[in-house]
Amino acid sequence: MADGENAVRTDLRTNVRDVVQTVSTLILLGALVACSKPQQPPPAETPATKTRQPTGLESIPAADPSKYPPFSNMSGWKNPYLIVRENGIGFLDLSNREIHILKPEEIPAELASLPSSAWPYGRVVLVAQAVPKDPTDQTKADLRKNRALLLGTLKELDVQFREAP
Repeated sequence: MADGENAVRTDLRTNVRDVVQTVSTLILLGALVACSKPQQPPPAETPATKTRQPTGLESIPAADPSKYPPFSNMSGWKNPYLIVRENGIGFLDLSNREIHILKPEEIPAELASLPSSAWPYGRVVLVAQAVPKDPTDQTKADLRKNRALLLGTLKELDVQFREAP
């Protein structure tokens, strides 16, 4: 029986050793997988790396603050003048002092259609906000939305803005 017991013990040791090696291998493999970095997606284009689409305003020089009228006398402003309203963006026609109501998405085409003589201070516009006749929460929300859309559009067009007093 001694030979039979030794054979069983040897088989048991071999089986236990094989199980321990398999478990150890699986633990090491799991640790390697857990510690490895996941594959990174290709870098997305950031605004800085994106190439700008032509806007039609490239021929207008950059804004030159030294040419702006004094802040106390903004009635002499000669560049485009935009008024944020609850129903859109008012574009002040400086030749006849009429306000044309535009949708925010119409602003790029309107600015691009202006002659270079309409930009004596460079690529900068004056932005004012109309006082709503009926200041409800919805009206205030519409004003905030239109303002955000306008300022985002101006940024995309690389047009600076100055706040009206």
